[in-house]
Order: sequence, then structure tokens, then C-alpha cells
Amino acid sequence: MYNIKMAALKKILGSRPCLSHSSLLHPALLICSRGITSKLFVGGLPFYTNEKGLSEAFSQHGQVIEAKIVMDRVSDKSKGFGFVTFASEDEAQKALTEMNGKELNGRVIFVDYAKPKADFGGGMPIARGPPKPAPSIGQDELEII
Repeated sequence: MYNIKMAALKKILGSRPCLSHSSLLHPALLICSRGITSKLFVGGLPFYTNEKGLSEAFSQHGQVIEAKIVMDRVSDKSKGFGFVTFASEDEAQKALTEMNGKELNGRVIFVDYAKPKADFGGGMPIARGPPKPAPSIGQDELEII
């Protein structure tokens, strides 16, 4: 499917050398076409670290496609961890080796490969009505243990 889309895109672009098909792709499409092994989890981040700073720190070890800081939904403040996606698995491995246990903005960070996102039912629970009352137990049904 990916090859069909790329062929169509090349046909549309035709002879426009100033536009390359790779420059038009959204970074998320590049991430999907690569394995999870090019995405790193970064923990222990200082709470004031922003995505630009995270990207700059890791770009010394390869081409960073995306740097994402995970934010608390209520307070809109950093949770102290994030993810960095590299253009290749080799660059991600190099960054993991070089950055794990190093200091970033005054705190020691921990780097590991990102794990696939677990699906726990997809969001908010669905209300099914009021809870049912517990069945009443009569005196003759009680057991003494």
C-alpha cells in the first residue's frame, strides 16, 4: 500500500525538482513506516525542558524526526518524561548508548526503547446505568466459618 501511495505521489510531483516526495510527508508517516526501535523513551526530564530542548540534546546523535514531552492534561505541565524518534534504528541505538544515565539540564535522564502503546479499552468507560443493589442475605443463609 505504501509503495502505491509513493508511486502516485511521484507521478503528481512529476518534474518539480524543488519538491521532493520526502519533504511533503508528515513525520508521523515516517514513524509508521519505521519500526518502534527508532523511538526512544526518555525519563527523568527536568519539568521545564521543552520539546525543542529535548530535540536539540538528542540531535547530536542522529536525525531527530520528532521529540515529544508528555504533559499532564489538567495542569498542562510536564510529567517529566517524553519520547524521541530517530530517522534510523542505528541512530536511536547510538543515542540510547550515549544519553542513558547522562545529565540534561541538571538531572540524570534514563533512556530506553519505547514500548508499544497498550490499549486498555480505548478511553473513557461507558456508563451502563446505576449500580445494582447487592443481594440481601437472610439469617438462614449465613454460614459461620
